[in-house]
Amino acid sequence: MFSVIKGINKWRQLSPNVHKVRQLSAFESSSSPKRDMDLRESEEYMKDLPDQSLANPYRKAKRVCILCKYGIEVDYKNVQLLSQFVSPYTGRLYDKHITGLCERQQRVLEKEHKKAIQYSLISAAFRDPKYTKDPKLFDPTRPQRPNPY
Repeated sequence: MFSVIKGINKWRQLSPNVHKVRQLSAFESSSSPKRDMDLRESEEYMKDLPDQSLANPYRKAKRVCILCKYGIEVDYKNVQLLSQFVSPYTGRLYDKHITGLCERQQRVLEKEHKKAIQYSLISAAFRDPKYTKDPKLFDPTRPQRPNPY
């Protein structure tokens, strides 16, 4: 409490005419609308505005799924690609929040995976061990998006 009073007294010493300044209500403005328009058109005001041609530096980068980014088409005959999205423990496909695929590519992947199982190119239960040392397209333990459920 004492420090607040001390701060106010120090502020009054710096500006001795503070008590003479008329308090403005919330509905009053300090200048006329015409003066405000003149200020907005002045060069100093325009110089302080951000450049409109620059992109927003705070905007998050748009997420693009890895298959769309590189133009990869999913095919049931490409067993090595399909096995990247299959869990080695259960043999089921990972969800799209883990793989980071877009909705369209996830649907295509599921359709092609079922087709590969139907034609016996992939076992329905477990992932083929010969593809376990392939480079990782994503980390299943760290989903790219939070679980929607």
